[in-house]
Amino acid sequence: MQLTPITWPKLAEALAERVATTDPPGPWWRLAVDGAPAAGTADLADAVAAALPALGRPALRVRAADFWRPASIRLEYGHEDVDAYYQLWLDTGSLRREVLDPLGPGGTGSALPSLRDPVTDRSVRAYRVQLPPGGVLVLDGPLLLGQGLPLDLTVHLRLSRPALTRRTAPADHWTLPAYDRYAREVLPEETADVLVHADDARHPAWTG
Repeated sequence: MQLTPITWPKLAEALAERVATTDPPGPWWRLAVDGAPAAGTADLADAVAAALPALGRPALRVRAADFWRPASIRLEYGHEDVDAYYQLWLDTGSLRREVLDPLGPGGTGSALPSLRDPVTDRSVRAYRVQLPPGGVLVLDGPLLLGQGLPLDLTVHLRLSRPALTRRTAPADHWTLPAYDRYAREVLPEETADVLVHADDARHPAWTG
């Protein structure tokens, strides 16, 4: 696999241009930036979403953490249960129903940008957003691939195990086995449309 060095700003620009200059497979683009939070998925997704309007593509920014299941379900087996983190935290049904399906073929274009505050565990009572045809959903979060989510372009930010361990806060080290399992079972490096090696936080490299 050939990787090309690139800066984060240029990577965001390149992804935005790829979407802006290509007809969406449906009425809208559904783009996901997948990877551990330590890889910088939120920052890249923010930058892509910010670059799109100037290229003629309105953007809707959504965070997977805003579609976590209620704490009563997420934490049923404890606050540090790896299997629950891997399988139960993300409410894929709500994410599909409120965001991905409305922005897919036959959808209305009316999507809910957030469902639940991941800190307070309360509904945010957000208003739906009408994304014009040709607009782009930019979603970020961990463990997004392999869940059957209808996505049109997937970007995976890869961190080696040493880099992931080094850049993950000690309080969150309990999640690391979930990423090991994800790498084994889902093979995100092979299944993502775009792969970015992010071990060097200042100098990523990508498949282009």
